[in-house]
Amino acid sequence: MLIAAGLIVLLMVIFIPQFWTQYIFKRYSTPVEQLPGTGGELAQHLINKFELSDVKVEQLETDDNHYDPEQKTIRLSPQVYTEKSLTSVVIAAHEVGHAIQHQSAYRPLYLRWRMARVVAISEKIAAMMLVAFPFAAILTKLPLIGGLMLFCGIMILLLPVVFHLITLPVELDASFNRALPILEHGQYLPESAMPIARKILMAAAFTYIAASLASVLNFYRWLTFLRR
Repeated sequence: MLIAAGLIVLLMVIFIPQFWTQYIFKRYSTPVEQLPGTGGELAQHLINKFELSDVKVEQLETDDNHYDPEQKTIRLSPQVYTEKSLTSVVIAAHEVGHAIQHQSAYRPLYLRWRMARVVAISEKIAAMMLVAFPFAAILTKLPLIGGLMLFCGIMILLLPVVFHLITLPVELDASFNRALPILEHGQYLPESAMPIARKILMAAAFTYIAASLASVLNFYRWLTFLRR
């Protein structure tokens, strides 16, 4: 009963930030003609202002805003790229914040970038090892082999958890140490809109809080399965 209750609480903690994030983004996505430009225009302006060499801006067809360190590209959704809204401008500034991190050799960004290459397949590899370890022990008649596979599977399964724990401070830094000062000092938003900008930046970080908790949940599910 306690395990089930804990699981329900964890699921609520994961999904509530996602719903709140989408609510904040949608609430402030109404076009504001008084803004000096769209999200895409602000991103290009900031690239020029901060002399971010080789960085470019692209419009995506999907709703996935991110900075690609390998291609040095800020990729923005159609809404963020083309619309004059508080959500569009703030998200664009956040992604420029990642490009500034890259230029300044911000170490957590580099660590996340390197880990991202292996995390995508780590869960699949870990799942195969955790399912196969009892069969390996039986077929080889060497319990040590099965135990080694179990240990390696659990360690690999921890990689996504570590990855998301690193991701969260990277996102918070891009929001509040990079984007927020740019928006404040550059006067790209009216002073009255700055509390809203902080909400949007926090909502962006909450996306990664939910992802972090989801990876913890997946790890917990495997541990529960292995205890049976």
